[in-house]
Amino acid sequence: MSRLLVAMAAIVAVSHAAAQGRYPEKPIHLLVGFPAGSTADVAARLVGQKWSEALAKPVVVENLAGAAGNIAMERLVKAAPDGYTVALAVNAQLTVNPSLYKLSYDPAKDVVPISQIYSATNVLAVSPSVAATTFEQLIALARAQPGALTFASGGGGSSPHIAAELLKSAARLDIRHVPYKGVVAGVPDLLAGRVTMMFAPSTVALPPVRAGKLRALAVTSLKRSAALPDVPTVAESGFPGFEATIWGGLVAPAGTQPSVIGRLHMETVNALRLADVQVRLAEAGLEAIGSTPAEFAAVIKAETPKWAKLISESNIRAD
Repeated sequence: MSRLLVAMAAIVAVSHAAAQGRYPEKPIHLLVGFPAGSTADVAARLVGQKWSEALAKPVVVENLAGAAGNIAMERLVKAAPDGYTVALAVNAQLTVNPSLYKLSYDPAKDVVPISQIYSATNVLAVSPSVAATTFEQLIALARAQPGALTFASGGGGSSPHIAAELLKSAARLDIRHVPYKGVVAGVPDLLAGRVTMMFAPSTVALPPVRAGKLRALAVTSLKRSAALPDVPTVAESGFPGFEATIWGGLVAPAGTQPSVIGRLHMETVNALRLADVQVRLAEAGLEAIGSTPAEFAAVIKAETPKWAKLISESNIRAD
């Protein structure tokens, strides 16, 4: 009997290894916790297309917007760890939300990193109808009218929300939060002047800024954005050290085989090396990264306590 059990175990192991060796054998579902047109969506569709070409299997991007990306993450961690359900998760989902929400999952334990794929700045944008043409004028306007100005965001805990809350704390401003189901959903009201301002990811902000429909007053990275070289940083505009950048990376459910993670990481890095991918990312104001799973895990581990401290000190809430 013991020999039979050993033989059966060996057969199962060989079969499993063979199945992994043939990966993928069916479509891969790539979850995005934000609407179409968002930064995560743009990056996911770009990488997903290259995955599909390299792996000769369809890659289906699913937008599961809502709850600051938590809906998509809940779907991910409940999926089978077989490499057929992965997600493009942003820093809000992996490092910020644990300090803002009571989550049904633990990003540190329930997901495994594949690769961090991009980083970008947020752009502080206002409608041309706003009587401020510089960052300093906007701060002065907000201080002169406590509670009158508003800022849009992609929902509680989103990167634009956190950026605005950090500015409120640093500059001691009284401006009101107007959350939307994703940053893209707030743009029409910003264009119409129904909300005063928004910290929008560069992917979302650049098209209307370049078209003259929005005015860019500052960026949230420590150095100026190559896509907006004439726009100052918040840090150089009176708030040294201010930084609220965004990034996104690919993750899979915990328990996914290392061979599958390795294959997806390899195809991601290969995709990010392609000239057309680099051009499209640069046009959207994104910087390609392509880190290893270990490097990505280290970023998540380092940033989670940092954001917990900032959120606590700034008294930021999910609403």
